[in-house]
Amino acid sequence: QVQLVESGGGLVQAGGSLRLSCAASGRTFSTYAMGWFRQAPGKEREFVAVINWSGSDEYYADSVKGRFTISRDNAKNTVYLQMNTVKPEDSAVYYCAAKKSYSASIYPTSFGSWGQGTQVTVSS
Repeated sequence: QVQLVESGGGLVQAGGSLRLSCAASGRTFSTYAMGWFRQAPGKEREFVAVINWSGSDEYYADSVKGRFTISRDNAKNTVYLQMNTVKPEDSAVYYCAAKKSYSASIYPTSFGSWGQGTQVTVSS
């Protein structure tokens, strides 16, 4: 299994931007599809974005489409989530996840490795 560590969370004003990073351990990062999920207090964990092993396929939740961008750098074993035009409803703990497969998935149960999460708070 790959070990994942998120960073980049914090407090941001509505309309602002934030970039999350997720660093992965190991030498097989490029064989994993990578995803971002989030969980707000009292709510279930929800899909945000996913990218396949090469970066050629990306999928987004409707709530973030056009505002968030997922990308990856396989040479650096890192996946990113660029968050633009953030809204208060984007406030949540954001989790990075790895799926041992070349293809992407939007389902949390497909992902076998998870980071510890990073808090994002958007003020209005």
